[in-house]
Amino acid sequence: MIHSAAEIPTTSVSVLDEHGGGLRRALAAVASGRPPTADFAPTFALPEPSERLGAFFAATDFRFAGLGTVGAVRLHLLDLMGNPGTRTVKSLASHVIVARAVAHTDRTGEAVMILTPSSANKATALRDAVLRAYHTGLTDPERLRIVTVVPDAARPKLWWSELAGDPELAARNPMCVLDREHPDHVKTVVLQALKESAPELFARYGFRLWHTLDLDNYRSADAVRAFAEDAVLPADPGAVRVHAHAVSSAFGLLGHHFGTTLSPARALPPQYFLVQHLATPDMVRSLYGTPVPAYRFDPDTGLHHQDADPHYPRTTFSTGEDLESTFYTRAPATSAAMNELIRGNGGGGVVVSLHECLGRYGEIRALLARAGTTLPADPRSLREWSLVMVMTGVMNGIDRGLLQADEVVVHGSGSYGADDFVPLSGAEVRDVAGVADVRKALLDAAAAGCGAAA
Repeated sequence: MIHSAAEIPTTSVSVLDEHGGGLRRALAAVASGRPPTADFAPTFALPEPSERLGAFFAATDFRFAGLGTVGAVRLHLLDLMGNPGTRTVKSLASHVIVARAVAHTDRTGEAVMILTPSSANKATALRDAVLRAYHTGLTDPERLRIVTVVPDAARPKLWWSELAGDPELAARNPMCVLDREHPDHVKTVVLQALKESAPELFARYGFRLWHTLDLDNYRSADAVRAFAEDAVLPADPGAVRVHAHAVSSAFGLLGHHFGTTLSPARALPPQYFLVQHLATPDMVRSLYGTPVPAYRFDPDTGLHHQDADPHYPRTTFSTGEDLESTFYTRAPATSAAMNELIRGNGGGGVVVSLHECLGRYGEIRALLARAGTTLPADPRSLREWSLVMVMTGVMNGIDRGLLQADEVVVHGSGSYGADDFVPLSGAEVRDVAGVADVRKALLDAAAAGCGAAA
């Protein structure tokens, strides 16, 4: 049962104005713990403060809002979806990545080409950050470009922007779609293309190729969540607070935890609650060390049922359901770190189904409306399910006794509907079949505007 809204006003957080110093300290702390690597990466430094840098980072601001209570548990929304160009948490880390690339160019004169695999949202956010860097005058297409590679399943979630609509920008910043059955294959293809292309790209065109899918590229940005929490929403003494997040690899929660280690005012370490779906439940499965339970099919309802393990959906349309393609990582390397944090400090995890999300959709929509967060009236138009997933997981966790807390901070990592963006058309993406095609895309992107084809 949902009760009245919490007596906590909505509070906006300006990343650069309020936590710019903390962000720079987090970057320095990440850098100090990294081993040497042969692959190119800019230093963990931002450009010097300026009006342009401030305008660039303005899109990354976020907010806290009270949601009221579910049962006896107070809920707070950490709304990380404020950038209208992405509507996801990926904006802040993407802006930090782009800013680091700009700082490298400013310091060395070398141009940078970003390369990243993505399930969709990371690609959208990085492209948005690159375009914003152009618009604010922080850099230009001759000094910074980006090539993104997503699986075929991501096509409906790819956002149109000027990087696709302007022919010259599109040539320099292609969105590639890999037509493969398994979405996690994009990571392997991109890494191999990096190894085969980086030396030639620099020798022929002067671009340093930067593969950005590295936890350290996200930890410093996500640490800002903890800094802001301490400033805006300090925990009551003795209260048990849990942070809930819909996750694939839990980069966001690991970044939040990293931020807490840089905050000496913390009395207790944070607790975390993971929410996943049946297509990739590996972090929850690893946490509890148990397999996905066997389901029985009910021909009368068309649903699969189980009641053996409360950490998994009680009902689902499909036992291997891919509820949200954003979460595509199998056996993430981050599981061990999250297991250690949760087993040592408390928390847990749960897997949710589309059937469960739809069953709670109206209730969740009403709850989020109190914080000014809008869900479509018709769930069929929803294109990003992360927020609904985490809310369903939290409410199921409370109902089932899996989430023992006085309060929960819900990390709102993504939510958008069909009316929130214009999808890329088939003509605006570049189809690739493997490493050779991605390599060709990288060389073509570098050659664009140089009067030569790769």
